[in-house]
Amino acid sequence: MDHGTARAFVDSWVTAWNAHDLDALLTHFADDVTFRSPVAAQLLGSDGVIRGKHALRAYWAEGLRRIPDLQFEVVGCYVGVDCLVINYRNQRGGLVNEVLIFAGPLVIEGYGTYLGEDANPAGAR
Repeated sequence: MDHGTARAFVDSWVTAWNAHDLDALLTHFADDVTFRSPVAAQLLGSDGVIRGKHALRAYWAEGLRRIPDLQFEVVGCYVGVDCLVINYRNQRGGLVNEVLIFAGPLVIEGYGTYLGEDANPAGAR
């Protein structure tokens, strides 16, 4: 992944999140995506592993329902080989990293990572 592609992805990602536009956001994810998050475990009472785009939509829709003021501010993005880390600040000011693994242009695997006290459904995704 080059830096121009990464920047375009991040711009689209944060715009979709801040608009609460799940359709736009999910265009970046493969149908069989896997996403892991400690917040998913808390919100859904699960192991924190979301499997498939439909399940990811349901999880994020529930998060938006519970956090109607959700807004992200990108602090930085870090490019690797077939991966991207988005460092952002959420609506409470908490720092979060989203680690995304790509196959071509689509995310096939993602990880939401939080500082210990920020991994809660009231303030983080």
